[in-house]
Order: sequence, then structure tokens, then C-alpha cells
Amino acid sequence: MKAIVVNNYGPIDKIAYADWPEPEAKGNQVVIEAEAIGVNFPDGLLVQGLYQMKPELPFVPGMEVAGKVIAVGPEVKSLKVGDRVASLSTHGSYAERVAVPEPAAMKLPNGMDAGHACALICGYGTSHYALKQRAKIKPGETLCVLGASGLTGIAAIQIGKAMGATVIGVASTEEKRQIAKEAGADIVLGYEDLRDRLKEATGGKGVDVAFDPVGGEAFDALSRSMGWGGRLLVIGFASGTIPKFPVNLALVKGFSVVGVFWGAFTAKEPKVYAENMSELIEWYRAGKVKPVIEGTYPLADAAKILKRVIGRGASGKLILKP
Repeated sequence: MKAIVVNNYGPIDKIAYADWPEPEAKGNQVVIEAEAIGVNFPDGLLVQGLYQMKPELPFVPGMEVAGKVIAVGPEVKSLKVGDRVASLSTHGSYAERVAVPEPAAMKLPNGMDAGHACALICGYGTSHYALKQRAKIKPGETLCVLGASGLTGIAAIQIGKAMGATVIGVASTEEKRQIAKEAGADIVLGYEDLRDRLKEATGGKGVDVAFDPVGGEAFDALSRSMGWGGRLLVIGFASGTIPKFPVNLALVKGFSVVGVFWGAFTAKEPKVYAENMSELIEWYRAGKVKPVIEGTYPLADAAKILKRVIGRGASGKLILKP
């Protein structure tokens, strides 16, 4: 079969579309024939050797896959050939077929789009965990979302609205701000003079919850825009700059800086993760959340698509298809 193979850590251009051994359904594993493969920002970091973990070389990247079960191992209990599932893993999904442990495969509701299923796993899963478990956001609070036209940003807007928040979306261009508005943001802003504009938008009160996957100068503006008792969620650093935080701001403004490492959460709290995914699927079925799929591209184009994601050139979810 064909897969995207990383033979050496380095530039994204060096990943290969190449032959890879067929997976087997051993023990409690199932083999999934991919209908959709999700592309995520950490995938681009992983192939460059810049992520928190480094798989043994060579390896196949990719965290998300959705498709049909075509083989089951002898220890599989609840899934069968023909079931449609979505799966999360640390890597291995950029392939025509992939073997995953049964507990990692989530059965999909009838008719659910495979691309939407991929988006709900990492992108929406991260935003949901951030707002529900880490921020404990409450109805009526003000949520500020940076990177509001990206996958996690759109997810944070929709989830924030589902949880009763007033949402301020921040994006770099008018086109991206329109995407944030269509996702449900009550107010949309650019990054220019962000501190002053947030002060105006909140009537001087400040932001209750800030969702920051960007870092850099935008984090600095947010840290000076937090309300009393606020929670500033550190999601990632898409700007490429990890900011230095003056801790006296947290002291005098009475807010918390809260780290959000969704990957570790899924491993350390699998039961809560499963409950979160069940809630997201129910919200999806009820129309409260709806992933924006920017486009679906051939698996062979993975390098080009990953470079767009790393360069912050994507709006919504990008999907690869064998």
C-alpha cells in the first residue's frame, strides 16, 4: 500500500509518498481503510523533529483517520468488518490502511461525514477540553479566540457558543474575520491595537477566558486584557514565538495562565476523553457544532498541505484522501 513516510527528521519537503507494509489485525487491533485523513499542525512539527515526541525512524505521520473496518483481530469484542469508525493515534494515519487498537476506534453514527469525524477528534477535541475542563467556562462569560479562522479557532467559537459564552474572534484578514463571524463569533477583531480593542469590546471589564493557539505578540496583548478571575489558555505557538510571561500581571490582575496539552489528556484521562467525544458527537448531531472543511486533497500531496498548515495558510480543516 501507499503511505507518507518519514525516513529522516527534517524539512517537510523531504517526506515521501512511498510503499509501506500492509497492516495486520493482531490481538485487539482493527484495520481501517481510510476514507479521510485529518491534517493537524502537530503533524508538521512531528516530521521536522520539533514535536514533544520523536517516533523511531522510519515512520508514518498522522493522528486522525476515519473509514471502514476491513479486518478485526481475534481479541476484538465490539467492532466488526464493515463498521465505520474514526481513530486517534500519535502517528501512523497518513496511509491507505492503518491498524489501531479497538479502544482507539470510535464508532461513527450512520451517515456521518468522514472528514467531519476527523475534525471532531483533534481540532474540536482540543477546544472542547480547553473550554470545559481547563477553563470551566460559564454561561455569560466573555471568550476571546485568537486564530479564529483556523480549525481549533472555529471549534472554540462554536463550542463557546454552545456553552453560553459571548465570543470575540480575532483573525488577521477581513476574509478570515468573515469566517469567524460565520462560525458564530459575536464580535470579530484584527490583531492591530488588540489590547485597546478588547478593552472597548468588554466595556473595560476584560476577558474572562482567552483561547490562544498563536503566542508571540498576541499573547502579550491578551495577558494585559484579562479580567479578574480570568483564565488564559495556552494552546500552542503558531506564530513561531514562545512568549515570555511577566508573572506580576497574573498577580495584580488576578487571572490564571492555564496550559492545554490535549494529547497528554487523552492518554492520562481516557474515560473523560471518551465522554467529551460523546458530547461533541451529540452536539454535531444537534447542529450545535459543524466543522468547516476547507478542502480534500490526495494523500500524495501531504507535503504541500502540511506546509500550508504550518504556515498558517489554512482556514478550517484540511483532509487527505487516498
